[in-house]
Amino acid sequence: MTIAPDLILQAKRQAISFALDPALVCAIVEQESAWNPFAMRYEPAFFAKYVASLYTNNKITASEAYARGFSWGLMQVMGQSARETGFDSPFLSALCDPQQGLLVGCKLLRKKFDAVQGDTARALLAWNGGANPNYPVQVLARRARYQ
Repeated sequence: MTIAPDLILQAKRQAISFALDPALVCAIVEQESAWNPFAMRYEPAFFAKYVASLYTNNKITASEAYARGFSWGLMQVMGQSARETGFDSPFLSALCDPQQGLLVGCKLLRKKFDAVQGDTARALLAWNGGANPNYPVQVLARRARYQ
């Protein structure tokens, strides 16, 4: 896997700005998107749980609703989570811009760490939504590459 050095530098800088471990943020990026800024994935269970009612109650358009059910960019930030954090770009695809996606992703990850009093394994499980109990081990195994 060839990674653009500027992407690693951006990820590390953004991590530092949120008092996060830069190597850990890079490991999350590798795990989530393999450093592809244009990665996106529809998450139907997330959509059903967190977004569908907004659409069925006519609070958002269909396009916005489905976009909120996707994970976007380097850190695979969920569209709904980005909106809840104040991301106000008219299009959630803007999260594929590395600068935007890393900013929102690190902001969200910092909130996960704060919610679990800094426990890395629990923060990683919260980041992943708990669907993969092996997620913390998988991410931490990648961390050493970025030290």
